[in-house]
Amino acid sequence: MSAFRGWPPSAIDFYRQLEAENTRPWWLAHKATFDADVRAPFDALSDLVAHEFGPLKVFRPNRDTRFSKDKSPYKTACYAVGEGPDGEGYYVGISARGLAVGAGFWMMAPDQLERYRRAVDDDGTGDELAAIVADLERQKLAMEGEALKTAPRGYPRDHPRIELLRRKSVAGVRSWEPAAWFATKAAATKITGVWRTAAPLNAWLAAHVGPSTAPPDSRW
Repeated sequence: MSAFRGWPPSAIDFYRQLEAENTRPWWLAHKATFDADVRAPFDALSDLVAHEFGPLKVFRPNRDTRFSKDKSPYKTACYAVGEGPDGEGYYVGISARGLAVGAGFWMMAPDQLERYRRAVDDDGTGDELAAIVADLERQKLAMEGEALKTAPRGYPRDHPRIELLRRKSVAGVRSWEPAAWFATKAAATKITGVWRTAAPLNAWLAAHVGPSTAPPDSRW
Protein backbone atom coordinates (compact mmCIF):
# COMPACT_ATOMS: atom_id res chain seq x y z
CA MET A 1 0.00 0.00 0.00
CA SER A 2 1.54 3.30 -1.11
CA ALA A 3 0.90 6.56 0.74
CA PHE A 4 -1.34 9.14 -0.87
CA ARG A 5 0.62 12.13 -2.17
CA GLY A 6 -1.93 13.68 -4.50
CA TRP A 7 -1.93 13.94 -8.29
CA PRO A 8 1.16 15.38 -9.96
CA PRO A 9 0.91 18.08 -12.68
CA SER A 10 1.42 15.34 -15.27
CA ALA A 11 -2.07 14.01 -14.42
CA ILE A 12 -3.65 17.30 -15.51
CA ASP A 13 -1.39 17.43 -18.57
CA PHE A 14 -2.46 13.89 -19.44
CA TYR A 15 -6.09 14.96 -19.73
CA ARG A 16 -5.27 18.18 -21.56
CA GLN A 17 -3.46 16.13 -24.19
CA LEU A 18 -6.16 13.46 -24.26
CA GLU A 19 -8.80 16.09 -25.04
CA ALA A 20 -6.72 17.12 -28.06
CA GLU A 21 -6.01 13.58 -29.26
CA ASN A 22 -8.52 11.08 -27.96
CA THR A 23 -7.32 8.03 -29.87
CA ARG A 24 -6.31 4.50 -28.99
CA PRO A 25 -2.70 4.90 -30.29
CA TRP A 26 -2.20 8.01 -28.14
CA TRP A 27 -3.69 6.29 -25.09
CA LEU A 28 -1.49 3.23 -25.46
CA ALA A 29 1.59 5.41 -25.88
CA HIS A 30 0.78 7.27 -22.63
CA LYS A 31 -0.84 4.50 -20.58
CA ALA A 32 2.13 4.37 -18.20
CA THR A 33 1.42 7.99 -17.24
CA PHE A 34 -2.23 7.16 -16.59
CA ASP A 35 -1.33 4.17 -14.43
CA ALA A 36 1.30 5.97 -12.36
CA ASP A 37 0.04 9.55 -12.12
CA VAL A 38 -3.75 9.23 -12.43
CA ARG A 39 -4.91 5.78 -11.33
CA ALA A 40 -2.31 5.05 -8.62
CA PRO A 41 -3.24 8.17 -6.58
CA PHE A 42 -6.89 7.09 -6.64
CA ASP A 43 -5.92 3.68 -5.28
CA ALA A 44 -3.80 5.29 -2.56
CA LEU A 45 -6.64 7.64 -1.65
CA SER A 46 -9.02 4.67 -1.39
CA ASP A 47 -6.70 2.99 1.09
CA LEU A 48 -6.54 6.21 3.10
CA VAL A 49 -10.28 6.91 3.37
CA ALA A 50 -11.78 3.40 3.36
CA HIS A 51 -12.14 3.21 7.15
CA GLU A 52 -14.36 6.32 7.24
CA PHE A 53 -16.04 6.52 3.84
CA GLY A 54 -15.68 3.02 2.44
CA PRO A 55 -13.39 1.89 -0.38
CA LEU A 56 -13.52 3.88 -3.61
CA LYS A 57 -14.52 2.33 -6.91
CA VAL A 58 -12.50 3.84 -9.76
CA PHE A 59 -14.44 3.83 -13.01
CA ARG A 60 -12.91 2.41 -16.16
CA PRO A 61 -11.40 4.93 -18.58
CA ASN A 62 -13.13 3.56 -21.68
CA ARG A 63 -16.32 5.23 -22.92
CA ASP A 64 -19.37 3.22 -23.97
CA THR A 65 -19.79 4.51 -27.51
CA ARG A 66 -22.45 2.05 -28.69
CA PHE A 67 -25.31 4.55 -28.57
CA SER A 68 -23.34 7.80 -28.88
CA LYS A 69 -22.54 9.93 -31.89
CA ASP A 70 -19.27 10.79 -30.17
CA LYS A 71 -16.99 7.82 -30.81
CA SER A 72 -14.06 9.12 -28.76
CA PRO A 73 -12.81 5.98 -27.03
CA TYR A 74 -11.73 7.42 -23.66
CA LYS A 75 -13.27 9.51 -20.90
CA THR A 76 -11.62 12.90 -20.43
CA ALA A 77 -11.79 12.55 -16.64
CA CYS A 78 -11.03 9.90 -14.05
CA TYR A 79 -13.42 9.56 -11.15
CA ALA A 80 -14.19 7.33 -8.22
CA VAL A 81 -17.11 6.85 -5.86
CA GLY A 82 -17.59 5.39 -2.41
CA GLU A 83 -20.86 4.38 -0.79
CA GLY A 84 -21.97 4.38 2.82
CA PRO A 85 -24.25 1.79 4.45
CA ASP A 86 -27.42 3.83 3.81
CA GLY A 87 -26.72 4.59 0.16
CA GLU A 88 -24.90 7.88 0.70
CA GLY A 89 -22.34 8.54 -2.00
CA TYR A 90 -18.89 10.12 -2.07
CA TYR A 91 -17.40 11.34 -5.35
CA VAL A 92 -13.99 12.59 -6.48
CA GLY A 93 -12.86 13.25 -10.04
CA ILE A 94 -9.91 14.82 -11.84
CA SER A 95 -9.72 16.27 -15.34
CA ALA A 96 -8.02 19.02 -17.30
CA ARG A 97 -10.30 21.48 -15.50
CA GLY A 98 -9.13 20.41 -12.06
CA LEU A 99 -10.60 18.52 -9.12
CA ALA A 100 -14.30 17.98 -8.32
CA VAL A 101 -15.53 16.51 -5.03
CA GLY A 102 -19.08 15.78 -3.97
CA ALA A 103 -21.36 13.86 -1.64
CA GLY A 104 -25.03 12.93 -1.63
CA PHE A 105 -27.40 10.78 -3.69
CA TRP A 106 -26.72 10.81 -7.44
CA MET A 107 -29.42 9.67 -9.91
CA MET A 108 -31.88 8.26 -7.41
CA ALA A 109 -33.84 5.16 -8.38
CA PRO A 110 -37.65 5.48 -8.73
CA ASP A 111 -38.37 4.13 -5.24
CA GLN A 112 -35.83 6.55 -3.77
CA LEU A 113 -37.35 9.46 -5.68
CA GLU A 114 -40.78 8.62 -4.31
CA ARG A 115 -39.52 8.65 -0.71
CA TYR A 116 -37.44 11.77 -1.36
CA ARG A 117 -40.38 13.75 -2.77
CA ARG A 118 -42.65 12.77 0.10
CA ALA A 119 -40.03 13.98 2.57
CA VAL A 120 -39.46 17.25 0.68
CA ASP A 121 -43.22 17.84 0.48
CA ASP A 122 -43.58 17.47 4.24
CA ASP A 123 -43.14 20.86 5.91
CA GLY A 124 -41.04 19.49 8.76
CA THR A 125 -38.57 17.31 6.88
CA GLY A 126 -38.71 19.52 3.78
CA ASP A 127 -37.79 22.67 5.68
CA GLU A 128 -35.00 20.72 7.39
CA LEU A 129 -33.49 19.79 4.01
CA ALA A 130 -33.85 23.34 2.70
CA ALA A 131 -31.92 24.62 5.73
CA ILE A 132 -29.19 22.01 5.21
CA VAL A 133 -28.83 22.93 1.53
CA ALA A 134 -28.65 26.65 2.35
CA ASP A 135 -25.93 25.98 4.91
CA LEU A 136 -23.90 23.89 2.44
CA GLU A 137 -24.15 26.65 -0.14
CA ARG A 138 -22.81 29.12 2.43
CA GLN A 139 -19.87 26.76 2.81
CA LYS A 140 -19.22 26.87 -0.97
CA LEU A 141 -20.81 23.55 -1.91
CA ALA A 142 -23.02 23.87 -4.98
CA MET A 143 -26.06 21.65 -5.40
CA GLU A 144 -25.57 19.75 -8.64
CA GLY A 145 -27.18 16.90 -10.54
CA GLU A 146 -30.06 16.23 -12.91
CA ALA A 147 -33.42 17.89 -12.27
CA LEU A 148 -36.81 18.00 -13.95
CA LYS A 149 -37.72 21.11 -15.93
CA THR A 150 -41.06 21.36 -14.17
CA ALA A 151 -42.80 20.01 -11.08
CA PRO A 152 -42.98 16.23 -10.72
CA ARG A 153 -46.41 14.70 -11.30
CA GLY A 154 -48.77 15.26 -8.40
CA TYR A 155 -47.00 18.35 -7.00
CA PRO A 156 -47.94 22.01 -7.66
CA ARG A 157 -45.59 24.22 -9.63
CA ASP A 158 -45.78 26.86 -6.91
CA HIS A 159 -44.70 24.48 -4.15
CA PRO A 160 -42.53 26.38 -1.63
CA ARG A 161 -39.70 23.85 -2.14
CA ILE A 162 -40.19 23.30 -5.86
CA GLU A 163 -36.45 23.55 -6.63
CA LEU A 164 -35.77 20.63 -4.30
CA LEU A 165 -38.78 18.66 -5.56
CA ARG A 166 -37.54 18.91 -9.15
CA ARG A 167 -34.24 17.26 -8.29
CA LYS A 168 -33.43 13.70 -9.35
CA SER A 169 -29.98 13.98 -7.77
CA VAL A 170 -29.13 15.72 -4.51
CA ALA A 171 -25.39 16.27 -4.15
CA GLY A 172 -23.20 18.99 -2.70
CA VAL A 173 -20.18 19.56 -4.93
CA ARG A 174 -17.07 21.72 -4.78
CA SER A 175 -14.58 22.16 -7.61
CA TRP A 176 -11.09 23.59 -7.83
CA GLU A 177 -9.05 24.64 -10.85
CA PRO A 178 -5.58 23.06 -11.13
CA ALA A 179 -3.39 24.09 -8.21
CA ALA A 180 -0.04 23.16 -6.69
CA TRP A 181 -1.69 21.46 -3.70
CA PHE A 182 -3.14 18.78 -6.01
CA ALA A 183 0.29 17.16 -5.84
CA THR A 184 0.44 17.04 -2.05
CA LYS A 185 -1.19 15.19 0.84
CA ALA A 186 -3.31 18.30 1.33
CA ALA A 187 -5.51 17.08 -1.51
CA ALA A 188 -6.86 14.36 0.77
CA THR A 189 -7.69 16.97 3.42
CA LYS A 190 -9.64 19.01 0.86
CA ILE A 191 -11.52 15.93 -0.38
CA THR A 192 -12.48 14.55 3.01
CA GLY A 193 -13.32 18.08 4.15
CA VAL A 194 -16.04 18.29 1.50
CA TRP A 195 -17.38 14.87 2.44
CA ARG A 196 -17.51 15.78 6.12
CA THR A 197 -19.12 19.14 5.40
CA ALA A 198 -21.84 17.30 3.47
CA ALA A 199 -22.50 14.92 6.38
CA PRO A 200 -25.81 16.62 7.37
CA LEU A 201 -27.08 16.18 3.80
CA ASN A 202 -26.12 12.53 3.75
CA ALA A 203 -27.68 12.01 7.18
CA TRP A 204 -30.97 13.53 5.98
CA LEU A 205 -30.95 11.38 2.85
CA ALA A 206 -30.11 8.25 4.84
CA ALA A 207 -32.94 8.92 7.30
CA HIS A 208 -35.65 9.84 4.79
CA VAL A 209 -34.65 8.13 1.52
CA GLY A 210 -32.15 5.32 2.08
CA PRO A 211 -30.80 2.90 -0.51
CA SER A 212 -32.99 1.55 -3.29
CA THR A 213 -34.93 -1.59 -2.41
CA ALA A 214 -36.09 -2.27 -5.99
CA PRO A 215 -34.60 -5.16 -8.00
CA PRO A 216 -31.66 -3.87 -10.08
CA ASP A 217 -33.45 -4.47 -13.42
CA SER A 218 -36.40 -2.28 -12.41
CA ARG A 219 -34.54 0.76 -11.12
CA TRP A 220 -34.19 2.69 -14.38
